[in-house]
Parts: sequence; structure tokens; C-alpha cells
Amino acid sequence: MATPYRFNITAADTGLLKVKQDDAAATRLTELLQQDLELLTLYGTGSTAEGLSKAYDQNKTYQLPARKPSTSTADSLSNWSANAAPLLGNDAHYADFLLYFQRAIDEKGWQAVVADHLLGDSPACLDMLGRLCAGFYHPAIQLMYGMEWEQPALVAEGLAQAAVHDARVADLMREVDEAAKTRDEVAVQSLPALLEGIREQQPKLAASARWEDPNRIFDGVLARARPEAVALLAGIRVRPDELEEKTAEMIHTAAYVAAAASWNPPYTPKYDFFLLHHLTASPLFLTLNKLPTITTTAKARLLTWKIRMDIIGYLARGCPPLRRSDTLPVPAGVKRAGDLLPRFREIVDDGHVIKVVRSLLLAEEVSGR
Repeated sequence: MATPYRFNITAADTGLLKVKQDDAAATRLTELLQQDLELLTLYGTGSTAEGLSKAYDQNKTYQLPARKPSTSTADSLSNWSANAAPLLGNDAHYADFLLYFQRAIDEKGWQAVVADHLLGDSPACLDMLGRLCAGFYHPAIQLMYGMEWEQPALVAEGLAQAAVHDARVADLMREVDEAAKTRDEVAVQSLPALLEGIREQQPKLAASARWEDPNRIFDGVLARARPEAVALLAGIRVRPDELEEKTAEMIHTAAYVAAAASWNPPYTPKYDFFLLHHLTASPLFLTLNKLPTITTTAKARLLTWKIRMDIIGYLARGCPPLRRSDTLPVPAGVKRAGDLLPRFREIVDDGHVIKVVRSLLLAEEVSGR
């Protein structure tokens, strides 16, 4: 049984793609997950026990030793409103937050803790929600896998990772929400059309990020074109009654932008490292939207923030042209995209390739509904 302190994966637990797995792979994954969550993607796309071991061995050199938590600090977080603020945003306290969330999940269950700390309406929840969207969605991606595989230990890690990221996203979203209240225009109707038109219609925004910017969102786009960026993002609002439709559009758009921006003839197509995270974080909503314990309003708010951050992330990458025609041809001999999975599972990297492939397959599935 999975607990806040230990993983447990069975052959039936293969995530959203629902591939067929065996007991050997499930057992090996359970062993390795104590050190490396990236292996869930390989497992969820059909990797064998041997493939999982190989992937772990190829990447174990950059695993950092776990820090020991301060029990007293974790104890103090039980009074979150009084004691969390000085610790938030400081990665030295990751282990303390992890222990706190493990204890909370042990007591209340992971769904209740996610609702209480992340998806409620309180200022503290909105602060944590912004931190979840920071770091190029890495906290959100970690939480996503924990929720999808119903692994309380991984949910605790995702929440702890969010806690040690900065809060600037939440500050930006508050500013955008205030601007949206005074906006008379209807909300943006087509995300792909919006992004395709930015280079021509919003040249200041399109050129606002520069190569030398330390952070191209906050030191680039928002430093040189903040009013324009806020006005653009204010047009992004997801109503609770359109959650399913807008979720599909978000996933479709993330896949389209990541793929179409990779083409720049005559150069070899390559996915942008930052844009691909817009895609690999997208499946979070396929799991989140099914949870009855989370309000539809909270789901719509997180989706709104995700779409806004995808847009500003595209601006921060310099608005690469989206070459739709180059992404459409299907190579001869390929009948189903899923048939290519064995090829991608063999690629040696740190897990990004197979995450992109899995997300593209899910985007294809969702867009075809």
C-alpha cells in the first residue's frame, strides 16, 4: 500500500495512457521510485523492468543526497499562517516542508491536503498556487505524477517543492485579475490564433525578452512590457462551465506550440526546453478535473493561470514563428503515433524526451474527443 513515506506501484497502475504492464516492471519501479520519480513516465509508456533499471543507472549520478528535516520546524508548520511565511521560497527548508506534508497527508489524505493548501480560496492557497506554477512547472509536474498514480509520497514531494519556489507568479496573477475586472472585451476565443498573431499584432511584446536576461519572464517581458503583458493575459479567463473544453484547448495548444516552434529551416528541428514544459505539465488537468473533492471554480482558476503562464512563457522565448505546415506531414510507414514508443524509450536522456512523447499522445487523444 502506498503511504506518504513509501511508493507502491502495481501492474494495473499505468497512468493516463493505460498501457499494459507486468508485475516485474511494477516491482522494479516501486524499488527505484524511492530515488527517481522520472521513471514513472517510462513505466507508463510500457518500459520493461530492465529498461527501468537501465534508465535509472544512466541518471543516478546527479541524484543529490536527501537532507534531514528539522522536526521542530516541521512541527511549527502545523500553524501554517503563523510560521510558514519566513520559510517559503527557501530550498534549504525543502525537507522540513516534505515532513510536514507527509504528516498532514498521513492524517487527512492527499486530496484533502491538496485542497487545503493549494486549491482553496484563501490568500495562503493562492500564494502556494503561484509557487506551483513557478520553476517552469516542475512543482506542478511532480504533483501531477503523484495525483495520477495516487502516490501520497509523491504528492507530498510536489507540495514541498512548490513551497520552496518563489511567489512572483501569484503576484502577477493578482495584478492580471485586477486588470480583468475592468476589461469590457470578451475573453480570448482561440489560443492558437492569439499566439500566431502576437508577432504581427504585438511587436513590443514579441521583442520584450532578450537573450541576456537572467529570467526572460520577469527580467525581460515584465520589465520592458508589463502593461501590455498584463492586458494580454487579462483576456484569459476560464469559466467553470467551460472547464472541459478549455482543458482540451490548453493541451492541444501546448502540443502545437512546442512542435511548431521546433521548426526553423534549414536547421534540424529541436524542441525548446522551456516550451516543452508547457506540454509536459498539461496532463495534470486530466487527473485534477476528475477529483470530486476539488471545486470546479478552483480547477478553472488553476487552468486560467496555466494558460496565462503558457502565453507569457511563449513571449519569453521570443515568440518563435509557429510553422504549422511543417508539423502536419506523417512519415511514411507510421500508422499510429504510439507505434513509435519503443524507439523513444531507448533514447538516453534525463526523462524529458519520453515525457514529451507521452504528453503528445495524450494531447492527440484529448484533441480527438
